[in-house]
Amino acid sequence: MNFKKHKYIYILGGLCPFILLGLYAFVSIERPANSTRKVVFFDDFNGTRLDRSKWNVEITGIHVNNELQAYVDSAATIAITHGKDADGAVNGALVLRPRIATGYKTKDGQHFDFVSGRINTRDKFNFTYGTAEARIKLTDGAGLWPAWWMLGKGDWPGTGEIDIMEYVGEKDWASAAVHGPGYSGETPFVNRQYFPANNDVTQWHTYAVEWTPNSLNFKYDGRLMFRVNRKMAEHYGKWAFDNEKFLILNYALGGAYPVKLNGVKSPYYGMPAATIELIKSGKAKMLVDWVKVTKND
Repeated sequence: MNFKKHKYIYILGGLCPFILLGLYAFVSIERPANSTRKVVFFDDFNGTRLDRSKWNVEITGIHVNNELQAYVDSAATIAITHGKDADGAVNGALVLRPRIATGYKTKDGQHFDFVSGRINTRDKFNFTYGTAEARIKLTDGAGLWPAWWMLGKGDWPGTGEIDIMEYVGEKDWASAAVHGPGYSGETPFVNRQYFPANNDVTQWHTYAVEWTPNSLNFKYDGRLMFRVNRKMAEHYGKWAFDNEKFLILNYALGGAYPVKLNGVKSPYYGMPAATIELIKSGKAKMLVDWVKVTKND
């Protein structure tokens, strides 16, 4: 050790080794991290239409949760918008917008009165571990159910589901949830983030999850709102978050989750007449400014 450069630490170390250890601990804590974040997926929706090299458009085949919509591949339900219609997204925004389509018949013979949009990155971008985040703005309305989430490529819930953001019609909160074998549904990993009245879900927010081999840390606007770790999950069943996941953005209507909150059974399950008028006017929508996935380099 150079005595002149470190004489005070040397003297303190001679007097009390614990002080020296404390000083080194302090230096270690304050030292900036050397790791950087590498962007492995990014879409800021700056084109004129959805980038099909990054996203798949889903078309309804199976039906879940008693939802009211059929998913279709249409510019009426999935579009890119710019300028005033992007509502503050400078380079453009993805718009998912439900529509009324009374008596719409799916390819497997089901009938719906609403159509909507759902996109995913399956087999175009799959990843294991990293931070997935999106900047999103929503419309308020009882029974609306837009979501930003991830799925594994195997059978549900065995390969895991990570719900980064779900909104079901109460504009002062959004929720995050984790589903796997033995802990699917609302048992027990779901949590809400409540927003102040002047900054609710109808404003822009960044919704993210930091996914590591042993934890899922959910952050809204950069602040931790929920954490699930491997030990917590393994109390109920197998940890289902050590496999590849793909990204999903969708806009559902009504169904099992909204009806638990609003109790509406008519005119539609989980969706009142006022929301139908909102959809009819074209005002119900989810705007997505950008989607990004990063990893530690």
